[in-house]
Amino acid sequence: MTYNWQKNYLMQSRAMLPQDIAEVFAIEQSVTAFPWTEKNFKDSLNSGHHAWVFFDGSSEIIAYTIVQQIVDETHLLNICVKPSAQGKGFGRKIINFVVDFANSISSVLIVLEVRRSNQRAQKLYLQAGFNEMSIRKDYYPAEIGREDAILMGLDLDLYSLFTEK
Repeated sequence: MTYNWQKNYLMQSRAMLPQDIAEVFAIEQSVTAFPWTEKNFKDSLNSGHHAWVFFDGSSEIIAYTIVQQIVDETHLLNICVKPSAQGKGFGRKIINFVVDFANSISSVLIVLEVRRSNQRAQKLYLQAGFNEMSIRKDYYPAEIGREDAILMGLDLDLYSLFTEK
């Protein structure tokens, strides 16, 4: 899939391959204090989760996402944009990509967890139509102790009512 965004800027995607894991892992480490391990990425691919890498017109990976299909739900497991590519609309385009994918497999709901402290991601998800569903206490590791996760969801039936042309 290729998405046009901001004038002539293109973002391209393809399925994540095992040989992408080192580059994806480097991005993960540069963005989060508690990154997934290389094994987490390998296990996701081996488990058949849907995973994509994104490019901005070069061969360099600038972002990735991994989702898990569970019956009629899509669980957004990981989404990450390289620091040098943040603030350029890529995160929103990836969310749109995930929504399109979830619709294509007849999901009714997309769910995700986000750190309570990650206000930037929460804002992105809220702008994309996600709503807070609940709090998962002590879900994530933190510098001291554990941190809550906010469980967010996007009802795709309601979403389609407000986005149809």
